[in-house]
Amino acid sequence: MASIMAFAGSNSASSINFKLVKYTVSLIKGHEIELLNMASETFPMYGIDREKQLGYPETLVKIQKKIEQADALVLSVNEHNGGPSAYFKNLLDWLSRSNRSYLENTKVFLMSTSPGKRGAISAHEYVKYALTRVGGDVTASFSLPSFEANFKEDIGIVDTTLKKEHKKILDRFLMEL
Repeated sequence: MASIMAFAGSNSASSINFKLVKYTVSLIKGHEIELLNMASETFPMYGIDREKQLGYPETLVKIQKKIEQADALVLSVNEHNGGPSAYFKNLLDWLSRSNRSYLENTKVFLMSTSPGKRGAISAHEYVKYALTRVGGDVTASFSLPSFEANFKEDIGIVDTTLKKEHKKILDRFLMEL
């Protein structure tokens, strides 16, 4: 049994990426899962002067410990203007400051979704690269395009082809844990 940390890279209370993460972890059996809602996690914008003067924020210490203790991550990232949101980029910046290899030996199922047809793929690719720089092993990737058309909260992924693809990728990811 692996320990899995799951969250979205969005701090929106109505995050579609968090909905995708919740749906994904609902399909996982036989593993210990911690689902973190980032909408309730606040921390300052990263700046070297801020870090020198005030140190590493306690909120981020707690998040980092949870991530470092997990065997795997299930993560879905949102996209703003072709990249990850400022909130998520800020999280990555902070996390890399206290431990440059905080994802060492951690398997990652990286997802993304957006209202658009590209499914936040630009942010997805950016984050995939960024996670490997800190030791993450992105062993599975999935992008859900056109969220409103392809996802219903009470059902999950409604497009049959996308639902099968998501399940296949998730099953492969879980086999590697």
